[in-house]
Amino acid sequence: MGREIAEAVPAAMDVYRVGSEASGLDLQKLCFDSPLEALVETEVQQPALVATCLAILAAVRDAGIEPDVVVGHSVGEFSALAAVSALETGAAIGLVRERGLAMAEAARRHPGSMAAILGLEDEAVETLCRKIVGVWPANYNCPGQVVISGQTDAVEECCEEAEREGARRTVKLPISGAFHSPLVARAAERFRPAIAKARFGELQIPFMSTVTACLESRQKLSSLLVDQLTAPVRFTQATRGLIADGVRTFVEVGPGNVLSGLIKRIDRSVETISVNNLASLKKAEGVLTVA
Repeated sequence: MGREIAEAVPAAMDVYRVGSEASGLDLQKLCFDSPLEALVETEVQQPALVATCLAILAAVRDAGIEPDVVVGHSVGEFSALAAVSALETGAAIGLVRERGLAMAEAARRHPGSMAAILGLEDEAVETLCRKIVGVWPANYNCPGQVVISGQTDAVEECCEEAEREGARRTVKLPISGAFHSPLVARAAERFRPAIAKARFGELQIPFMSTVTACLESRQKLSSLLVDQLTAPVRFTQATRGLIADGVRTFVEVGPGNVLSGLIKRIDRSVETISVNNLASLKKAEGVLTVA
């Protein structure tokens, strides 16, 4: 992840160096040379993802492109906050390492599951979750795609009921924890002291929270970053809020293009650009610096 861009743009490579020092992990080796299996565990995966997002962002900025507003999906909120100078790069990656460790510990103590329900309205999934004890909506990804989280038997029951209700299909996620649900409240409590010590700078660019689906201020960041561990990710609602505010072009900065696909399902009229290698960086530069 991120190797091609990092080897071409010194500012991007610097992110991996700073992130490695902050996290105690060799992020360059993990992201550039390690097999996928080395990145599966959440306590490693999270800092690797955020480092890659921020490395690519450094390359995007090196090309003269600046965001007007930022949004991040789950752990991506830490990348977004570093992008708006609320967190320094090292601080963001260090916090994410602690977040991952807290979530891994909570998952070991209270194992659970997550599953995507495809083809049902949000309200129908919410109704099922209210009827079944031990399962909650976790990610509102796009219309017709809601991820649920909770006790494994409750998640399985909810998937069965969803298919009876007309869901196109359900997909069990390869995750050992019930993230973004009350079952990982222990992770939030472990993470709280680390967040309390963090020093947040003034937001230089507006930040859209996927906890509240509102533009949020520096004063609320500490509570939001703790709350997001147990709260659902309201990506659909946040994206719609940005579009209502006039956003017409979304640039996905990170190792994949999943979010771009979700945004197109939310509103096909907007433009999406995924930047994850030199070719896509050049395309973004051509599109976004024409004016």
